[in-house]
Amino acid sequence: MERFDYFIKRFLLVIPTFIGITLLCFGLIQFVPGGPVEQAIMQMKGIGESSYQPGQGSAETISEQQRKEIESYYGFDQPFYKRYYTWLVEDRVGMQMPSYRYPNKTAWQLIRERFEVSLIFGLTGFFLSYLVCIPLGIFKALRHNSIFDISSSVVVFIGYAIPPFAFGMVLKMLLGGTVEGLWDIFPVAGFHSDNFASLSAYGKVKDIFMHMFLPVLCYMVGNFAVLTLLMKNSLIEQINRDYVRTVLAKGGTYSRAIWGHAVRNALIPIATGISGILTVMFAGSVIIEQVFEIPGMGRLSLEAIVGRDYPVFMGILALTSFLGLLGNILADFCYVLIDPRINFQKQ
Repeated sequence: MERFDYFIKRFLLVIPTFIGITLLCFGLIQFVPGGPVEQAIMQMKGIGESSYQPGQGSAETISEQQRKEIESYYGFDQPFYKRYYTWLVEDRVGMQMPSYRYPNKTAWQLIRERFEVSLIFGLTGFFLSYLVCIPLGIFKALRHNSIFDISSSVVVFIGYAIPPFAFGMVLKMLLGGTVEGLWDIFPVAGFHSDNFASLSAYGKVKDIFMHMFLPVLCYMVGNFAVLTLLMKNSLIEQINRDYVRTVLAKGGTYSRAIWGHAVRNALIPIATGISGILTVMFAGSVIIEQVFEIPGMGRLSLEAIVGRDYPVFMGILALTSFLGLLGNILADFCYVLIDPRINFQKQ
């Protein structure tokens, strides 16, 4: 019952926390220079074409009336609290607002177009990281200071030292045929080939696999060392605990002490990373998607920031914040599943 009350409180806290995050970010972007109003004025002065056309202005000067028309078009003539209420309630956390960069599409339509691609890449990299790192960390702990432990640590730290974007460029050169004379095995851009629709079911699966292989490796390399060493150090700490010696003293086998008790407790720190499963389509994907030209959420967020496309940026921020808050609750739930003795109530 105490745990139930705790999770109910956590769910209720999501609402004010979400409002606080979005309110702060919404307020900050109102004062960032180079916003849609300034860009529209610069474009009307002849620097480019504007998506806004409430009236024709001079190529050199913009009157105060024309500036007010631009501010009214983008909603900047309203008080801050009213603009936030409109974004939060009427526009459904901005998802129904038209994009400044693509006026014919709403923020949600743009996010939905990129969501699936980033979700596939993110989930694949996330699960593969845990499927590889947890067993590797366990075996390193059981063979501490052995040749296997030392050699695998060298590989792990080399991977950790290479930035994901640099690792991606190296993979493109070595395996993508971007350098003459090297292997041309994997495609280096996009999510699938141009003739994807005409391929058979097996051909489609193979095509997506070939396009995903290099980017997923880059997704994994960032967390690979952290997860592996965290699992190893956590298990070593548990092996040295008194309860393991107690199991052995009572006649229990070493395998039972390790696999039945120590490994389970060692997984508790690893469960912290489970909170990121709901935001894997956003976190760490911007540079990787740029390197491999993947039309995903990370690339969309970068385009929105650079282009001052506030509706799209705030829509991505709202979605990421909400999923991140739910992910933290999911991590606490995983703690309880791993160790039912955990009590979140204050003593």
